Order: sequence, then C-alpha cells, then structure tokens
Amino acid sequence: MIKKILYVIIPIVIIIIIGDQFITNDDEGDIGEEEQGEMTYDYVPPEPGHTKKAVKNKINEIYAQAEEGKIPGVPFVLGETTEQEVTTQWGDPETVIEAESKNYSEYPSKHVHIGYQQDWIIDLRLYDEEELSDISLNDIEQMKGEADDIRYYQDDDFDQIILIYDVNKDYQLKLVFPNPTDENPNPVIHHTSLVTLVDINQLVLDEKIKNMSLDEKIGQMLFGGISGTSISAETRSLITDYKIGGIILYADNMGNPEQTVNLVNHLKTENSGNAFPMFIGVDQEGGDVSRLPGDLVSIPNANEIGIQNDPQFAFEIGELLAWQLRAYGFNLDFAPVFDVNSNPDNPIIGDRSFSDDANIVSELGMLTMKGLQSQNIIPVIKHFPGHGDTSADSHLELPIVNKGLDELKELELVPFEYAIKNGTDVIMIAHILLPELDPNLPSSMSKEVVTGVLREQLHYNGVIITDDMTMDGITDHYQIGPATVEAVKAGNDIILVAHEYQNIVAAFDAIKEAIKKGEISEERIDDSVRRIIGLKQEYELNDEQVPPVDIEKLNESAEAILE
Repeated sequence: MIKKILYVIIPIVIIIIIGDQFITNDDEGDIGEEEQGEMTYDYVPPEPGHTKKAVKNKINEIYAQAEEGKIPGVPFVLGETTEQEVTTQWGDPETVIEAESKNYSEYPSKHVHIGYQQDWIIDLRLYDEEELSDISLNDIEQMKGEADDIRYYQDDDFDQIILIYDVNKDYQLKLVFPNPTDENPNPVIHHTSLVTLVDINQLVLDEKIKNMSLDEKIGQMLFGGISGTSISAETRSLITDYKIGGIILYADNMGNPEQTVNLVNHLKTENSGNAFPMFIGVDQEGGDVSRLPGDLVSIPNANEIGIQNDPQFAFEIGELLAWQLRAYGFNLDFAPVFDVNSNPDNPIIGDRSFSDDANIVSELGMLTMKGLQSQNIIPVIKHFPGHGDTSADSHLELPIVNKGLDELKELELVPFEYAIKNGTDVIMIAHILLPELDPNLPSSMSKEVVTGVLREQLHYNGVIITDDMTMDGITDHYQIGPATVEAVKAGNDIILVAHEYQNIVAAFDAIKEAIKKGEISEERIDDSVRRIIGLKQEYELNDEQVPPVDIEKLNESAEAILE
C-alpha cells in the first residue's frame, strides 16, 4: 500500500518542482529587464486579458518601425515623404494646424497627426488606442530602460510626462503619458511622436541643388554690376540667361530715390521667373561711402563712431543703415569695415575704420554688424585678411603686406576672428599680396589665404566673396577669366565682378570651362551654392516689390539716434 502511495506522490512532486522551476526562470527574465534602467515608478501588473508578451511585441514593433523613420500602420517616412505624397495616398487632412515654422495635418480616422516643415514630414504622431492602450509607463521602462531625456507638458487639458529615446542619429522617439498620480501611478501611453533629427532645411536645400543645372549653379556664384539707371538688354541677359546670384548698384546707377526704387523693383520683377531671389547690394558704410540718393541725414563714418566708442550707438547705427537700405529695396550691405587703421599712410581705409585699436574695431564692428542683421539686412564685413596696413589702393595697384600669419593674428585678424565667433554671414576678401603666406597670388586668389587661413585656421563656415575682380590691382596682372578660376579654386563662394557685362560673361564662361576640363569639380561648386542659397533662405529674400521711399520718416529715425 505504501509503495502504491509513493508511486502516486513522487510524480506529483516532480511535476510541481519542474513547474516551479519553469515559472522562476520566466520571472528572472523580467527582473533582468527591470535592472536595465533605474525604475522611477512601482510596477503595476497588466489588466486581465493583457499578456506581457503581446505588450512586448507592440513595443518592439514601435521601435523597429522607428529605426526606419516610420510608425506602425503608416507607410510614410520621416524626412523622405512630402506633403503632396501624403495627400495623394490619404487625401486632404480633416484638420490643419499651423505652429511656428511647422504645419500639422490631422487624420483622426487613421489616428495619425503629421507634422511638416517645408513640405517634408518631420513628425509622425500615433494616437491609436487599440495599438497603444495596454502599453504602460512601467512596460516602457522595463523594456527600454531609462529615457535619454524626460520632459513635461501641462496646460488646461493635459498634464503629461514625455519619455524621449534617441533611436539613432536620424530619429528620436517621444512617448507621451499622463503624469503619474497616486490614483494612477502607472498610466498607459497617450500617443507616440517620432521626430527627425535631420536638418530639414539642409535636406530641402540639397534637393534644390540637385535639381539645379550647372549654369544655374555658376550664376549663383556671380555678383555683378550693371550700367545705367534702368534695365538694359545686357542687364536683362545677366538675370534671365546667366541667372546671376546678385547685383551691386553704385552711385551712377541711382539718380534719385524714386528712380532707385523703380530700378530695384524692375530687377526683382525680371528675376521673379528664376528659382532663387537675388542679392541686391550696395556700399553703404556711412560717411563718404554712402551711395543712397536723396536728401538723407548723413550717417557718421566708422572713425567718428570709434571716437565715441559707445556700443549702443554702434548697434543703432547698424539699425539705421538697415532701415535706409530696406526702404530702397536692398537686402545686402557691403559694410562694415573690419580693417584696423594701423598705417597712417593708408590711402583707402582711413576714416572708414573704427580705430587703430583692434579691440575697438572688433567690438564696434561686431555691434554695427548685429544692428544690420537685426533688421534683416545681410552685412558683408571687409577686407580680409586686413587692408589697414597698406600704402597702396587696390583699386589702382596691388598692395603688398610683408607679414606672416603670427603677425596677422596679433592685429589684422583679431576683428575678423571676433566677428566669426559672433555669427558673421559674409566676409569679403581683399586684393593684397602677402608674400610670406603666398608669394605668387593675391589673397583673393590664394588658397593658402582663403582656405588655409580663413576656413581652416579661423574655422569660418559662412559665405566668402571676393572684392571687385575688375580693380586694377587684379586686371593689371591677370585676365578676368583665369583670375576668376583661381579665386574659385582658392575657396571663394562668390566672385564680385562690378563692371562691364563682358567681364561677367567671361567669368561665367571661365568657371564653366574649368569644370568641363576637371580643374574644378562640380562638388566644389555645390559647396559654394549650398552656402549661398542657405544664406538667402535664412534671410528670407524675395522678389516682392518695394513701396516709395519715405525720406522724412527715415530722417526722423536718424535724428532720434544722432541727436
């Protein structure tokens, strides 16, 4: 009898031991997952009918899709799908919400909201209760560990905690929950938001460049001068045939305020059929270098600003210059001058410089620059690497500066380095021979100066433009075509050819031929065009018409600053 009882009991005990071991192993797996990240909240078991395996599968699917820039059940990809492609597949959204630079389209029937920037998807939000309702805060923390970042959102309707996980270098996943409370310590997810970390502006820019012809790219790299006070056939050709990126006007182009605004408006109208708006620039420094026509209140030159040495005044001068320029339709100013006036025999800089003290030039130049930028005018600081210690005028001959890099860093480069650290947009390269840096080529054509010093030594990533390539300092030694090619090879983004239609055409043809021969790669051209178009987008240049100038209003503003 005892043997029979043992025959029954022993198998039961074995079964119990095996079953207990199986359950223990499963629990250890969960504990191991809990230890991957520090738990902030007590775990609450899923409601009956929900299995942890099903929840894990859903979470894994969300993450697997996120790695590809997608969310479950949605065919679109962050940073790759456009708004037009979405509406083609899904139709028009039920609701559209505008928020800052982004637009959100809502598709409630699909439980999805889609965010766009410049027509590209940058945010995919999933509100599907069937997909999400059994995923709790503890589930996410158990499986994925501590979030890379935690944020909170609260308004009259929501009190939320947002767990942020960096999926990879391109995407970030945000999991949005109601903020835990004593009554609900382990809330279920409200929605997910998958956002792109890719710079959409850069993505859009790259797409635009990819669709540009070679001629369009070369055109963007040319900043040309025109003849006369109205649009001629040659000017029209520069805009429509060569699609040049910018036009500079001089005093002989501007007879009076009304004519100047009409000319600028005609330039914009002529350009309106092109893919990108033009830079329209002028030398408006203040003092003697003031090109705008009309009975405007005179703005002090840089030296007078330097004597006052008032930072607020320097900034306001920048604002004032910008107000005048905008009123006439300009979007770019070839100013301020960042040269240190260290040579009293200098025939070209003089009172155009703020001071013979590099620190004063740095501070006041930067603030004048900031004043221009604050009113959406692009400042072009000049003349790198420093025209202050020359005894010749590059308009007439090629100046020579016998200084090495170490000496330049002690004085001439100080203001430019300061401007770079403070966000300068465009730097103009002077026509100066620096034998200790490059014994053969002037600075505007020297790779050692433009790329070696400005790009690599000073870490400048903005737009670089040459001074006018038709100055005697260049044309006495070089033909415009070869000089232009050398300037591009040196690293300049824009070639300024301020006089004569044929010179601009010759520069265009020379760049194109150099690319054809393999002297310059199209990738090198793309680098410059990317910077140029990026700057135009940043300042939101356009071809909109400009109303008549209100001289009286401009002068009132000037007098309020200058009194």
